[in-house]
Amino acid sequence: MRLLITGGCGFIGTNFIYLMKERHPDWTLFNLDKLTYAGNRKNLLQLEQDADSGYTFIHGDICDKDFVTSVLHDYKIDAVVNFAAESHVDRSINDPAPFLTTNTLGAQNMMECARNAGIEKFVHVSTDEVYGTLGPDDPAFSEKNPLEPNSPYSASKAGADLMARAYFETYKFPVSITRCSNNYGPYQFPEKLIPLMFIKANADESLPIYGDGSNIRDWIYVDDHCTGVELTLLKGQPGKAYNFGGAAEKTNLELVKELLKILGKDESLITYVKDRPGHDMRYAMDYSLAEKELGFTPAVAFDEGIRKTVEWYKENSDWLEEVRSGAYREFMDQWYGERK
Repeated sequence: MRLLITGGCGFIGTNFIYLMKERHPDWTLFNLDKLTYAGNRKNLLQLEQDADSGYTFIHGDICDKDFVTSVLHDYKIDAVVNFAAESHVDRSINDPAPFLTTNTLGAQNMMECARNAGIEKFVHVSTDEVYGTLGPDDPAFSEKNPLEPNSPYSASKAGADLMARAYFETYKFPVSITRCSNNYGPYQFPEKLIPLMFIKANADESLPIYGDGSNIRDWIYVDDHCTGVELTLLKGQPGKAYNFGGAAEKTNLELVKELLKILGKDESLITYVKDRPGHDMRYAMDYSLAEKELGFTPAVAFDEGIRKTVEWYKENSDWLEEVRSGAYREFMDQWYGERK
């Protein structure tokens, strides 16, 4: 297979590429990435420098119709997995425009170019956040739940999901959608909760938690999510959406306390900051459809996954320091400073 991955220099895309090279060494992988602040080309440098790896990096924008069209034709692409997205809710609250441009219009442009190129399979990677929020006793989100996004980020992803549905219904374009709960693992950009708390705890700095820390997330180790995307690519039915979760619901406070315990740090480092606008209370995913049709089940328990993640960050402190400089540091200092 000649597979185009968009956004492959980001957190999930990077892990997906490494996993696919391990499981499908005969596949030829092409990574199209714009290299915005959270995209790190160095993540995959070992593959790029290996002439026999079957991996090619392509610098470009998924919103550029002529460029995407030429990539699909020139590299004779068979299938596409679209990870490319602006993904941080806090940033979308500050400025929604880039999220609409990349997440909605960019996804539509990718589908249109792929449709015109006769692509055989297109997997659009979405998020559980398109479903909105759950109450404490509500059943987990299923694919039958309506889309009720509450942030500019989730609204931009929901727009792309609806466009994917329209492309299947109108054009019979072979697109499937994946929706996943909160990911964690290696290479995650440190604006997200786990790497951010790791950095601050290691430096004995205060750990800012929104509100009272009672918001609940379902956590999935990144390789399990990547497996779900792989199964959708290989077995997923066009026109369908598939949920993936880790069966690991935890409050933000519980998660941070677990992280502090692993690091041997005191819970007195925890501080509470003003909650962000539109903060969803709870996410949980019913992945029974993916289990039934794709054979998906999460393989990494949270206790194992969080310890593997912490060890990776400890062993890759240079990577962490490099990516957390510059724009990231400026944004986070401003954002959390406003909420003290």
